[in-house]
Amino acid sequence: MRTLIAALVVALLALVSSPALADGGEPLALPADLVAGEVSFPGSGGLVLHGSVVSPVGAKSGRPGVVLVHGAGTGTPREKLLGEAVAFARQGLSVLIYDKRSEGYSLFKRSYSQLADDALGAVGALRKQPGVDPAKVGIWGLSEGGWVAPLAASRSQDIAFAIVVGANALHPLRQQSWAVAAGLRKAGVGGPLVERVEPNLYRVIADGGMTPEPYYDPERVLANVRQPVLGIWGVHDLLTPPRETPPIFAAALEKGGNRQYTFRFFADADHAAHRTPDGGVTRLPELAPGYAELVGSWVGEVTTGQAPEAQVSGPAPVQADDSVGVPPVAWWESSGVQAAALVLFLVAFGGYPVVAAVRRVRRRGGPPPIKVARVVSAGGLAVVLGGFAYLFYLIMTGGKLSAPGPLVAGRPLVWLVLQALTVVTVVCTALTVLRLRKATTTQATTQTTTQTAPQTAPQRDDLAPRGETVRRQPEQVSRGERVRVGVLVAGGVVLVPWALYWGLLLP
Repeated sequence: MRTLIAALVVALLALVSSPALADGGEPLALPADLVAGEVSFPGSGGLVLHGSVVSPVGAKSGRPGVVLVHGAGTGTPREKLLGEAVAFARQGLSVLIYDKRSEGYSLFKRSYSQLADDALGAVGALRKQPGVDPAKVGIWGLSEGGWVAPLAASRSQDIAFAIVVGANALHPLRQQSWAVAAGLRKAGVGGPLVERVEPNLYRVIADGGMTPEPYYDPERVLANVRQPVLGIWGVHDLLTPPRETPPIFAAALEKGGNRQYTFRFFADADHAAHRTPDGGVTRLPELAPGYAELVGSWVGEVTTGQAPEAQVSGPAPVQADDSVGVPPVAWWESSGVQAAALVLFLVAFGGYPVVAAVRRVRRRGGPPPIKVARVVSAGGLAVVLGGFAYLFYLIMTGGKLSAPGPLVAGRPLVWLVLQALTVVTVVCTALTVLRLRKATTTQATTQTTTQTAPQTAPQRDDLAPRGETVRRQPEQVSRGERVRVGVLVAGGVVLVPWALYWGLLLP
């Protein structure tokens, strides 16, 4: 027992005295001119977060510091921003990078307010580091962090400055819709799939609570930021509208009386201001030339009371198409109505073959099926399930450069097949109605004839004169079969407005 306790004490001492550790327990891989120390601090709700402070070896006392805030992603490790931390530390800053929370953060749930409180906890930890001037500590945010960093700055005077990279002044739902639509257009896709269907899908998803903070208002937050702001965008940003965002950013800051902003665009750079060889699709490890130097010189100016005012420079950003509004849905297109339609389709199109299978298992005969109804069942299921699957595939993979598959006249081949199936299903639904009506009419006529005709002795087929054919009475369509086909037809009828809404019946 004593040996075990001694071993635990040694392990704890080694942990306390060890250099900064990465998420997997390995020390951060740093150049010889930099050093890192481990820190822990309370985030929102008391959650303990862990990070590393990267500083130059032999750095002077009274140096500035900056906290780096991650982009989107749950539990992102600190190493994700190690390249930026190294570059900024070589400009004379102490840089805190930390492991992003996974608790309370997911694809469908997150709170920018909570993330801002986490960032404020990191700022508090960096202000206490030896050699760091607490009056010169700022915050840096990438992408999603471009919403979080200004929010944190608006809440605390302890933050001396704010830097945003690839930031967005639009609400998150509009930004996401634009990014996926831009990726589709870059892949050669056009028409209703991009202009109508993709925005509608985002609106319905948001209404269903599957998009966190869809209508978060960054302009209101920016109007409350009083610190100097440095905004950086790569001209080939494919995830943020780089031409639209900066003017909105500037207007919001000036609305609050803040003209201490500097905006810089970097050539051959992507969303994160890294170098890109192919217009923003591929991100290289290297930062855009001059990016780190700009951060170092700008921080030096603002922390000595020489913040530049309203400066915008750099090459013009590349943005082929403007973003479009993504307003909340009306009641008839809400997620609840969409879910009800989906249930109807599953019952109507899926129930038809299930009933047939049950009959076969129980060896219960039934009236001969209306063959065209089988096409309605199979086609309807393929359209609904295949349509949703393909649309979700597009939005999950559509950022930067979508992969919609082979194209024909700007339309994905998969989408054209789904559209053709939709047309076939609708036509077969009409044919099913006609066949059911004909069978029902024939049945009623036969019953009426049977009731009014004189009763005669039944004739057997084998008593018919040779060469003559005895005409058999058509088999009756039972009430259960009429209900089964009626539900199927109802699904086919509802499919028409549903398919129009989702662009499956649009050219």
